[in-house]
Amino acid sequence: MPAKRFSISQSIIVLVISLFSLSCLFPFIMVISGSLSTENDIINYGYTIWPKHITFDSYRILLLGSNRIIDAYGISILVTVAGTILSVFVTSMGAYVMARRSFKYRNILSVYVIITMLFNGGLVPWYIICVHYLNLKDSLWALILPMLANAFNMFLIRNFMNSIPEEINESAKMDGAGEFKIFYRLIMPLSLPVLATVGLFVALSYWNDWFLGLMFVDKQELQPLQLLLRTLVSNVEFLKSSSNASAMQRISAQIPSESIKMALTVVTIGPIVFLYPFLQRYFVKGLMVGAVKG
Repeated sequence: MPAKRFSISQSIIVLVISLFSLSCLFPFIMVISGSLSTENDIINYGYTIWPKHITFDSYRILLLGSNRIIDAYGISILVTVAGTILSVFVTSMGAYVMARRSFKYRNILSVYVIITMLFNGGLVPWYIICVHYLNLKDSLWALILPMLANAFNMFLIRNFMNSIPEEINESAKMDGAGEFKIFYRLIMPLSLPVLATVGLFVALSYWNDWFLGLMFVDKQELQPLQLLLRTLVSNVEFLKSSSNASAMQRISAQIPSESIKMALTVVTIGPIVFLYPFLQRYFVKGLMVGAVKG
């Protein structure tokens, strides 16, 4: 077979996309380079594609607290996996109810969900409810429950489910299936593209969250990775800005604060980067292939 030829317009599109992809890759390369650079090189030359003098001091400093970092990694992975699964399941159930045309009060429910996007009770009432009424203080549930349901994601899934023919539900009911069975065995598999997209958004939110840990977690063994690393950066910045003692200044001058920040970014970004290839195939997967016949 003759080789496929690209037209001029296709070649230009491929070139533009390739250049855009490289431009997105450059910041990540510079972060890795910054984590391997000396503090003086970053101050004098800024962030470069390739470090002028390679050093692993930032990673050695991080390894000094490796036990706590490993524990925090475990907490973040557990919270991200459990929170993403529960959030997608709960959010899709709410979206399914709002998408059912036969549900009498679906418009009222939609308005109620919209109100939660526009108004909130404030930080203090939210904290009082979570701590004194739900007893979430110093528990893993404190890192999961507050972000379990998201109104925007619910409407995103609902709009996708609205495109699924109602005949699928009716035929399943004729076969004796209940609402939950229809939702779990039919609607969710047909909604995999949007569920994968929302799942990625939710996983990113859980993985990058440090605010819930700061508000509700005092025990060190329950601190997520992002909160631990935020604390580490804050401690380094405190030492760098302290002027109380000359000895502290001498110690802080030897701490590579900028390269530590880059090393922390490399440490935290790894797992979430590898999540995308597993979900990418669902982004382009057809919705209704083989779902409705005749």
